[in-house]
Amino acid sequence: MTSWPRFTVARLKVLTVVGARPQFIKASAVSPVLRERADEVLVHTGQHYDESLSQVFFDELAIPRPDVSLAVGSGAHGAQTGAMLQALEPVMSAARPDYVLVYGDTNSTLAGALAAAKLLVPVAHVEAGLRSFNRAMPEEINRVLTDHVSSRLYCPTENAVENLAREGITAGVRLTGDVMEDAIRRVVPDPALLGQLGLRPGAYRLATVHRQENTDAPERLAGILAGLGRIPAPVVLPLHPRTRERAERFGLTALLDALLVIPPQPYRASLTLIGQADAVLTDSGGVQREAAVLGVPVYVLREETEWVELLRDARAVLVGADPVRIEEAVRARRARPRARVLDEDSPARRVVADLTA
Repeated sequence: MTSWPRFTVARLKVLTVVGARPQFIKASAVSPVLRERADEVLVHTGQHYDESLSQVFFDELAIPRPDVSLAVGSGAHGAQTGAMLQALEPVMSAARPDYVLVYGDTNSTLAGALAAAKLLVPVAHVEAGLRSFNRAMPEEINRVLTDHVSSRLYCPTENAVENLAREGITAGVRLTGDVMEDAIRRVVPDPALLGQLGLRPGAYRLATVHRQENTDAPERLAGILAGLGRIPAPVVLPLHPRTRERAERFGLTALLDALLVIPPQPYRASLTLIGQADAVLTDSGGVQREAAVLGVPVYVLREETEWVELLRDARAVLVGADPVRIEEAVRARRARPRARVLDEDSPARRVVADLTA
């Protein structure tokens, strides 16, 4: 039986659903502000259950301990989302929140939004309106469906607002900025980390690879790893458990020998590695944004990105999975560094001010 925290009757009650690394980071920015003005029930679906991708973020970012942990774990998309739906419905029914708050584009996002919509609980979506326009991506399906059942849609960019308008969604849409900036603002880099890895600032590239479209396709994963291996200067690869398993399954582990492979990193270490890198190569939407905020050029290991603003001013360049294309783009320095710029106001406070108004 769930033991609920004691709440003040007159205050708004918000049930927040998290389950994966990007959501933990965003919640670390929003939850403390939210709890100043509302009562929050924090539910962890367990989508990311590996210690290096879950608990370490709660500890490092001082995220409140989840009130409910569902421990759903991994699985096929339909099975995982269905299991979350089944587990979330009774939790929401018992908690009786005024809003359900979801972040981003994972299966936890969609499950939280659908469970709330079925129970007629208004949904607030942080990072609404992003579109890659690639429906083969599970994340794109999650974004679109979540936005279409949401009552409050908090957009990180003007382009996201425009995307929603093109889909006929204008009610409840707010341009808040990216709450990821609040999280970045709070983190102090680790000055000892580079020395421990034998690296010098600006003398290495950082890579991350985890998307299904890349890890489940042997030819794409092989192309990306080969391309990373052809880049001059050390390439640091914090190896996601999914990527390691696929590389072993497809017989691609020899391609890792040309890279500096390290375990997945906590948030402070991750931001340190991003911020001190000469460039970042990634298929992660969150890492793209983190690198851009920190002024580091980004090479996107996909054929499209939801952060189209980064392409427009050449802070990011699409390089896909072709090794020649990856190598040539990095050697030619086609992505441009920009000075670190943070929103003067707090996007997290804008979200909370609107939600609790």
